[in-house]
Amino acid sequence: MSGAGLELHDAASTGDYDTMEEFIKAGKCDVNLKDIDSSNRTALHWACQKGYVECVRLLLDNGAKGTARTTSGWTPAHCAAESGRVTALRALHAAHVPIDLKDKYGDTPRRIATIYGHNECVKYLLQAEAELAERRKKSGTIDEDDEDYTDEDL
Repeated sequence: MSGAGLELHDAASTGDYDTMEEFIKAGKCDVNLKDIDSSNRTALHWACQKGYVECVRLLLDNGAKGTARTTSGWTPAHCAAESGRVTALRALHAAHVPIDLKDKYGDTPRRIATIYGHNECVKYLLQAEAELAERRKKSGTIDEDDEDYTDEDL
């Protein structure tokens, strides 16, 4: 991983918005760069895991893929759900990122939130999943990345 890419990941995991903004605006890094030493996490996975909503928005606004997958198929929503970061889930959903995709074991972010006892996240994800289903029904389409996990997602 390049130095700037690693620094973007570090900044995302510590909520250092200013450093992230500097690297992104300078074009010094790929916002979708995967860290092979951390199970292919992206900066967005880290920001969601830690609940740094402004960093989540900055990354999404600058082309971060909200459905990026780790080696186990986790999306940034899975990371937010694991750590009980409902505000990060809200930011992803507001940006029209599917928050109901399954990992390679068939678990959705809601299932992960349930396992870890994050009831506020479970409640929010139930509501968001219903909104997603309605959005998909109205548009007559599915999200580009709205399919079960495949090895091609790595």
